[in-house]
Amino acid sequence: MENAEPINLVKLIKEKFIFLDLEGNTKQDVIQELAEVAARSPKLINKKAFYKIMLEREELGSTGIGNGVAIPHVKSKVVRSFILIFARHNAGIDFGALDGEKTYLFFALASPPDKVGTHLKVLAEISRLVKDKFIVERLKKAKDKKEILKLFSSYKK
Repeated sequence: MENAEPINLVKLIKEKFIFLDLEGNTKQDVIQELAEVAARSPKLINKKAFYKIMLEREELGSTGIGNGVAIPHVKSKVVRSFILIFARHNAGIDFGALDGEKTYLFFALASPPDKVGTHLKVLAEISRLVKDKFIVERLKKAKDKKEILKLFSSYKK
């Protein structure tokens, strides 16, 4: 049985999984950079497989939800437990977002295939957070990782 407690993004994301200087100019480049960040975790079993699975998920439909935000996410056996990454591209890229605008903020989520309920709860929590245009603007302008974490922890549902 999966945990019924509310999702706390601050408990899920660690400072080493916040990356504020994405450089890639394509969706593939950004996913490669996200895979590099995910590889910092012992929870990731195979970086190449993770990259491939993330690309395959994007082919099903863009995870660019609009308002400058994308939430690339996968459920896969290549992860032992949840990995949540926050990354920012300061210039923005075309990530195939639903609104046709550039994407600046990326919340990458990977979870084991047997954690579907929690995976969906995390996606819902991220979606709630980024519906707040004020929070999105502050995340775009945050100076460092500590400020990002502070924004996550100060967010009230």
